[in-house]
Amino acid sequence: MLSRLRHALWGDLTKEEFKKFGMLSLTFLFIIGTYWLMRPLKDALFMKIVGKLYIPYAKIASLFVLVPLIMLYSKLVDMVEKHKLFYVICSIYGILFASIAYCLADPVMGLSNNVPNKNRILGWVIYLAIESFGSLVVALFWSFVASATDTSAAKRGYPLIIAGAQIGSITGPTLATQATRIGLPQLAVIIAVGILIVPFLIKSFVGSYPAAAAEGHKETKKPTGMTEGLRLLLAKPYLLGILGIATLYEVIGTILDYQMKFIADETYASAEQVAEFLGLFGQSANFLALVFALVGTSFFIRRFGLTFCLVMFPLAVSVVVLYVWFNPSLWVLFGAMVVIKGLSYALNNPCKEIMYIPTSKDVKFKSKSWIDAFGGRSAKATGSGINAMFTQMVDLMFYGSLISLGIVGFWIFIALYVGRTNAQLVKEGKIID
Repeated sequence: MLSRLRHALWGDLTKEEFKKFGMLSLTFLFIIGTYWLMRPLKDALFMKIVGKLYIPYAKIASLFVLVPLIMLYSKLVDMVEKHKLFYVICSIYGILFASIAYCLADPVMGLSNNVPNKNRILGWVIYLAIESFGSLVVALFWSFVASATDTSAAKRGYPLIIAGAQIGSITGPTLATQATRIGLPQLAVIIAVGILIVPFLIKSFVGSYPAAAAEGHKETKKPTGMTEGLRLLLAKPYLLGILGIATLYEVIGTILDYQMKFIADETYASAEQVAEFLGLFGQSANFLALVFALVGTSFFIRRFGLTFCLVMFPLAVSVVVLYVWFNPSLWVLFGAMVVIKGLSYALNNPCKEIMYIPTSKDVKFKSKSWIDAFGGRSAKATGSGINAMFTQMVDLMFYGSLISLGIVGFWIFIALYVGRTNAQLVKEGKIID
């Protein structure tokens, strides 16, 4: 019966592949679960410690913070075995969030001081730490997975990883909805513990599948330096196409997300209430993604192909943008963001990650970090710049929708190019290096 269920959900996924991708799924569950617990806290704490009007500037600041972090990460890729990157990076973030928990409980630095001020460093540290974690650790995980699998196995196994991630991404916001009862400093402690579990799961996976873990170390090229990933990105049209698929959505999402959070902050009085609202949003978006990951992701990829799936997502986003344009309100924005986020995690992300399989190690680990971290933050900074241009919410809703629809048209063209190029690379057995 379990075999039939496995076949119905994920096609011809073998028992051994199910075990392998199941272990990766559990690891990603903890990464995404802690990240989705961070997300409601990030905005709720920043708005109450620093102020909601500074959110666009915080997103822009995260872009500049990520540049040296990516350079350091690229250096570590040359120095450290790929699975050991998890040990180093997760240890740093675990200690950082334990320190944040301590500061939140402090009567002067923490939540007892209820006067927002742009000079309160703690709010900026929390925001930038969470933004960088989401960029670096998630990108590292997918780079590690792409180096340990092939395209055919990925089509079967990636939806299982996404399903596990969505369980984590529901659990994290569920904890956030209990912020008043649990307390925000205590939630920060839970985040620290969740991060520190990840290295132990990676170590277990490497122990069970040493050959798969070694796939990323087969290339014998000399270390290529901190800027090699950026050089490859700018030199290869295929990688620029992946950049577009990975980031254009973020511009649109940032515009809609800011509208929702701006109205939510005016609607709810306390940081705990805002965190609970954003936790409900996270629950809803990730529940949709979980359902789709279980019954839709694998089916759509296997039945219609990667190119179709890459194009379907921007078409769905355009429909959502049009609906919000004509029906602007908090709960319409809530529903719009649930649909966009849910389809992004369950459909666009796994297709995007499969695009990296016919590429070299430098692309998987170095170019990908520039795409996911710097590219993603650049897109969010662009969206934040658009938000900052329109100080009146009614103007942002009108002009932001026009800009978003223009982006969708360009995005569809890129999705067609990347999908077709990937199919040709796989057919000819070539890689991008």
